[in-house]
Parts: sequence; C-alpha cells; structure tokens
Amino acid sequence: MLVESVPIDGTGERAERAAYKEAEKLRTRLLADADDLKVARTRATVGALVERWMAQHEIDPTTRMTYDAQIRIYIEPKLADVPLMLFVREAAQRLEPWYAHLRRCRALCNGRPSIERHAQEGSHDCIGAGCTRHKCKPYAASSVRSIHAILSGACSAAVRWGWIAFNPMPSVRPPIKPRPQPKPPTSEQMARIVQAAWAADAEWGLFIWLSAVLGARRGEVVALQWEDIDLAVGVVRLDENYVRTADGMVVKDTKTHQMRRVSIDASTVDLLRRHKENTGQKLRLLGGSLTDRTWVFSAKTDHSQPRDPASLTRRYGRLVAKLGIDTVLKELRHYSATELLTAGVDLRTVAGRLGHGDGTTTLRHYAAWVGSADRSAASTIGSRMPVRPGLPNP
Repeated sequence: MLVESVPIDGTGERAERAAYKEAEKLRTRLLADADDLKVARTRATVGALVERWMAQHEIDPTTRMTYDAQIRIYIEPKLADVPLMLFVREAAQRLEPWYAHLRRCRALCNGRPSIERHAQEGSHDCIGAGCTRHKCKPYAASSVRSIHAILSGACSAAVRWGWIAFNPMPSVRPPIKPRPQPKPPTSEQMARIVQAAWAADAEWGLFIWLSAVLGARRGEVVALQWEDIDLAVGVVRLDENYVRTADGMVVKDTKTHQMRRVSIDASTVDLLRRHKENTGQKLRLLGGSLTDRTWVFSAKTDHSQPRDPASLTRRYGRLVAKLGIDTVLKELRHYSATELLTAGVDLRTVAGRLGHGDGTTTLRHYAAWVGSADRSAASTIGSRMPVRPGLPNP
C-alpha cells in the first residue's frame, strides 16, 4: 500500500481548497507509482531478484564466491525465468521436491543408468573403452540449506522493495541440519601424525603442532606473521585469515570478524623460537632479513607469501592416509577442543580459544565431550560431599 499525506497550511476554506488540490496531485502520482509497481511485480523473475539482491548484499568474500557458484550452477538453471509472483504462490511445491532431488544427486540426474564421460568419440563399446558411468553423489544438506538461505534473503529484500507482499520461504522446509559429529584423532594417533610430519619437514611438523595447540582454522595459522607471536609472554594473536576468493588468495579478518589472543605453553614457545632462528638464518643466506612482517609459514624461500591452505589440506590427507588414520586437517581444531574439554577446562575458556562467540557453538559441536567432563565433575563433587546422616564412613 502506498500512503502519503498533505498537511493543511493555515485555517479557513482557502487553505482547505489548496490542500485538496495538492492531495489530488499526490493521488495521481501514487496511482502512477502503483501501476509501475504492478508492472514490476508482474515482470520480475526469480533470476532478476537474485541478481539485484547479490549486487547490493554485503557478504564475506568467501561466502560470496560460494553463493555465486550455487546461483550459477543450481538456482539459475532451475528458477531464473520463473515469474516472481508465480514463485511466491508455488515456492513449497517447487523447492521441496528439488531439495530432495539434490540430496539424492547433485547432478540432478533422472535416476536412470547413464554414461558420465565417454572415453572416445563416436559409436563404440563403452565397457570396452572404459567410459565413466554416472554415480549419484548427494549434495550436502548444509549446501542445500545455503541455497535456501540465498532464496530466503532475496525474498526478504523483495518484500522490503515492495516487489512481493510476503516472503514465502518460511513455509518451505529445507533439509534437516545434520548434527555435528566430530571425529578427531586420538592422543595416540596425534602422536604418530606429529612424528611423521616432523620426520618429513620441521616446518610442516610445526604447522600441525601449532594448529592443534591453538585450535585455530588453517587460514588463521598460515596468516600468522612474527609480529603476531609474543614469545616472551607466550601469546599468539589471531586476527587474520588467508582465504581464496573470486579475486584469488587474500588476507582478511577472521571468520567471526574478531581478534583473539591464545596462550601457548613453554614447549610450543621453544619450538617457535627455534623455527624463527632457522628462518632468520635462511633469509640471511639469501641476503635478506627476518622482520615482524615475515610470514611464519611459507613455501617461498624468502617467506614473501603465506602457504596455500588448500595445499596443506591435501598434504595432510596424504600423510594420514599413509598412516592409515581416518581424519582430515580441520579435525585438528576438534582435537584441541576435545582434549581441553575432557581434561576439565571450562566451556567458556575453550570457546574463547576456538573463536566462538559464546559457548553455544562449542556445546553444539562438542556436547559428547562436555558430558564426559561433566560426569567427571559429578564424581569429584560427590567424593567431596560429607557422609549422609545414618550411613557409615566409607
């Protein structure tokens, strides 16, 4: 509804007539605006809405890269030409079966056996030629929920802009968010991983060690410069993240947009001090010098650029596969959290080290280990309680 008002300046019949004329002019303009809005509502498509929303939506660069890919690969082929008014009426009927299809196969196959990639052109025996048969791979529930978030955000904007009367997305049921089930390496497995990494390369071993001690994200660790590490006090400042965006690798703020300081133990301080001395010696041989802005972990001989986080993930995968351990790099973060929680460290402290805003996220991901620590606490308090009246001393 378009509403405006015209004040009556002064008193008397003349003032009322003047206000009436202004109101008639305003009414004519509002009717024209309403007609334009009706046309816009009729002609707008889901594709046009998503394109306009993305153009003005403030979003993290890495999230934008993910959204752009999902829009290009999934949303545009499915919904780009769908009239917005039709989509509002049929959102649930359109999206819920589509979400279910994506959960079965990300390629949106028709369910029939097919050849995904032919080994050669023309007529041939696919079995003999070794052509690749299609195998359905489900699109992760979290990824489908990301598509749902894109459409929901765009529709919310459409309501604000007056394109549609209401947001239909709350009536659409996205896939259930899977319960986090982290499987970090055990203490024995962690010892084998660190030992193997250090045997291969001292810097590689230190990266794994420091990642587990800090409980930091891989991009936060590779973004460390020596100015971020206070060896005298034993504190590491985590305020940057090295990530891949549509424009290439960039250093940005952390995922939660907050800086945190994480304490490290004496052994870790000693390892970092040795690494700093070794790095300084190498740079001096090259005619350079180590400064506060030198990257702690770098594949360049002059340490002029951080290591690529993706390459570290792949290298870690090869390492643990050789050791026969089923784990991935990001679970070093889980290892840090679970070891601290099972040792009885309070939830708030663990959440602070991980960079969680509060203990809610930590509790959701590590509830099993919080329960273990809580049972240990129950035994402790129980053993310290006085003997109940009428019962013999233990």
